[in-house]
Amino acid sequence: MENKLLVSLSPHDHANDSVQKNMYGVLIALIPAFLVSLIAFGIGALVVTAVSVAACVFFEWAISKYILKRERLTITDGSAIITGVLLAFNLPSNLPIWIIIIGALFAIGVGKMSFGGLGCNPFNPALAGRIFLLISFPVQMTSWPQAGQLMSYTDAVTGATPLSLMKQAVNGNPAALGDLPDALGMLLGNNMGGSLGEVSALALLLGGAYMLWKKIITWHIPVSILATVLVFAGVMYLVDPTVYPSPEYHLLSGGLMLGAIFMATDYVTSPMTHRGQLIYGVCIGLITMVIRFWGSYPEGMSFAIFIMNAFVPLINTYVKPQRFSSRAVSVKK
Repeated sequence: MENKLLVSLSPHDHANDSVQKNMYGVLIALIPAFLVSLIAFGIGALVVTAVSVAACVFFEWAISKYILKRERLTITDGSAIITGVLLAFNLPSNLPIWIIIIGALFAIGVGKMSFGGLGCNPFNPALAGRIFLLISFPVQMTSWPQAGQLMSYTDAVTGATPLSLMKQAVNGNPAALGDLPDALGMLLGNNMGGSLGEVSALALLLGGAYMLWKKIITWHIPVSILATVLVFAGVMYLVDPTVYPSPEYHLLSGGLMLGAIFMATDYVTSPMTHRGQLIYGVCIGLITMVIRFWGSYPEGMSFAIFIMNAFVPLINTYVKPQRFSSRAVSVKK
């Protein structure tokens, strides 16, 4: 009987792992951050997350069945649900439903299915949806409700986020740093404004620890991103502590933890080798800090990951794993 070598696109299975098992493992890891978002934003967090997930699953089903004409549907593998949750975690809790649906359509229809579906998309679909909405609806996407308005949705009172305060300091108003919450409050998510998934760094770290324990991800990408941000922010703080906040504020604010742990580590859009992942993570950290300090937007994490997604094929080409038996081995007789 003729043996055939089957070659397929990533992600590939290892040991007893499967795509479905790992996807639902990521969803479990996202539970702490989701619970914190409910405590902080109440009904707004529930509505935004539910609409985003339902829209992403629907669009993947509809595109697969009626446009791509596929017999085998992939909505049960968990990838569309993760895209919906991560998209929601990058949105404000008062975003109108119709804008969420547009973002979900772009994330699934353009960011994922237009390239062939899971395993073929060069960019993280949730990030594609988030960036599209940020460019298309900048006012709605940068109006951040204050925490504690549990029964408010579109009528929630908005306020400044820690990143916007730090941006004000860089732009000539150093007094804004005095309004920053304490680092412990940012770690726990006490009265933190921002996107749904970024209010508590501790909740995201717990999810990351779970994924490391289950070997869903490795440490290389998150640690390289966080270490780069720590060093970059530390140097700027030493240059002028009256304008640039101490490094822990950059580590605990914005979408840094969410992006480093849950989005930059996406199997399909990140490098295959550990050395490539370190290069990838360092570059994401550098781009993030350049945008935070000197860019137009207070946050640069989404743009940094999106930009580096485009360089992943190049990294994979030039940073390859050692081939088995590629080095000559001398044997003593």
